[in-house]
Amino acid sequence: MNIFRLAGDMSHLLSVILLLLKIRTTKSCAGISLKTQELYVVVFLARYLNLFTRYYSFYNTVMKLVFIATSVCIVWYMRFHKVVKQTYNKDLDTFRHYVVIPPCFLLALLVHHEFTVMEVLWTFSLYLEAVAILPQLILLQRTRNIDNLTGNYIFLLGAYRALYLLNWIYRFFMEKAQARWISWISGLVQTALYADFFYYYIKSWKNNEKLKLPA
Repeated sequence: MNIFRLAGDMSHLLSVILLLLKIRTTKSCAGISLKTQELYVVVFLARYLNLFTRYYSFYNTVMKLVFIATSVCIVWYMRFHKVVKQTYNKDLDTFRHYVVIPPCFLLALLVHHEFTVMEVLWTFSLYLEAVAILPQLILLQRTRNIDNLTGNYIFLLGAYRALYLLNWIYRFFMEKAQARWISWISGLVQTALYADFFYYYIKSWKNNEKLKLPA
């Protein structure tokens, strides 16, 4: 495992831990999109079904279980916790997230590396993850004023994808790994969606100002 892959995994893990800490300590999910979190549950379930068919390493297995468990936990808090669910911005989180699932699945059926159940599901998870952040970014634009924990969560989530792109590039040149264009392109699309947020996040950090996105 190279440094970019490890840093990407840790960034992803830290983003989820930060979000759970925000929800548990503040008893609030204000500014967090339930639609995005539900899409992540679908992403992780589709991607990590190979838990039951193939063993890679202890680290790999633990990380898969952690991401499935934490994503389900976040959705549970936002939907069913009697205090947390009252802070959910339902009127602003109106992106119809279910409409992106069928096109992503159809694309996975048409464009994949190998036509097997696991490979199609893995490809589907990549396509869906690339757009899963859209409801969250739209919600942030509507709320505009973003608390530090939410801003840091989104930044770490975006950093995870950017670091994974560097991981793929490193492996291609240094380890002579096979180019997997589906991963590369979906990763580029997902990272590009964060570009505007990154700009305002870094700007607010440099100026020591509260993070605010333009309407």
